Amino acid sequence: MSSHNENTEDKIILGDQEVLKSDLLTLNMGPQHPATHGVLRVEIKTDSEIVVDAIPHLGYLHRCFEKHAENLDYRGVIPFVDRMDYLAAMNMEWGYALTIEKMLGTEVPKRAEYIRVLVAELQRIASHLVFFGTYGIDLGAFTVFLYCFEDREEILRLFEELSGARMLYNYIWIGGVWNDITDDQLARITKFVDRFEVELAKYHSLVGENKIFIGRTANVGVVTAEQALDYGATGPVLRGSGVKWDLRKNRTYGIYDKFDFDVAVGKGEKGTVGDCWDRYHVRIQEMFQSIKIIRQALDGIEEGPVMGKVPKIIKVPAGEIYMRTECPRGELGYHLISDGGKTPYRLKVKSSCFTHVSMLPIMAPGQMVADFVASIGSIDIVLGEVDR
Repeated sequence: MSSHNENTEDKIILGDQEVLKSDLLTLNMGPQHPATHGVLRVEIKTDSEIVVDAIPHLGYLHRCFEKHAENLDYRGVIPFVDRMDYLAAMNMEWGYALTIEKMLGTEVPKRAEYIRVLVAELQRIASHLVFFGTYGIDLGAFTVFLYCFEDREEILRLFEELSGARMLYNYIWIGGVWNDITDDQLARITKFVDRFEVELAKYHSLVGENKIFIGRTANVGVVTAEQALDYGATGPVLRGSGVKWDLRKNRTYGIYDKFDFDVAVGKGEKGTVGDCWDRYHVRIQEMFQSIKIIRQALDGIEEGPVMGKVPKIIKVPAGEIYMRTECPRGELGYHLISDGGKTPYRLKVKSSCFTHVSMLPIMAPGQMVADFVASIGSIDIVLGEVDR
């Protein structure tokens, strides 16, 4: 129950309305519900069509990643990080590689740094396209789903050529990247971003400026800046509430300090700052900014090796580190404790999706059930990262 609701033994005060507990209906959304975007079960208590409370139940996809990592060598962990946010595997790999490289003091070649930025920003676009397309379906718009997946397929085809895999890549390695990128592939990326920039503007006009879509998302699922900070929200959810915070700018890593781009924030253009529309719009603007970064990376990339000097058997010096990166859904943090051996002593992951799921109880009360579907979709969770 959210803090603004008053509870007694027999009744619940929701706003100005008194609701008898006996009148509440308990329903399950999921764990096989399409609107939960994965195996998430949300127990909702409703008064007719009004949601009074929402209780997320996790653990249906638990993979024991953190325990697995204690029994794998440092290189062997990379395929497992792919499987957390499987829609942004490149970003998962990069954060882990940076963690180990910082402990080892490894210098990553310049060409590899540029390739990492290219694939990370292409992955951000691909991930946001999945959000855009599936969010359209959540709210009754099917056509945009087909457009988004057609464009995403172009990115995935390139990743498959680079890594040999369609979704789980094992491409960003400790010290660099596994495979070099060709001039032909760079030319195709240039062609893609030029075409996609025009198409993205059309998609936003088709959906984001649509009167029905605005009616379904404006002033719905409002999360204030104070609430977002209190709950530890990051990424588009935090920025959608008007907080200008992006690790690529504020705690820069890799070579992001070389690029000129803007941090998109929610401004309440269609309703209240921090509503579902703002979170949607932030992701649209981020795709435009990713295009801007990709173009600069294409201009700056130079010839050279793609792997630095890394020992065949990696033994990370005894110590502790926490490294975080800006992934499509928010900040991903790796907390590594090493005892000097060949495997991590402990490897814990801070997931933005886990944090955002915990915000559902403050978003739900007072909403219609259909609006709660819009709220879940707007935080854009992947359950592989929630459960890890």
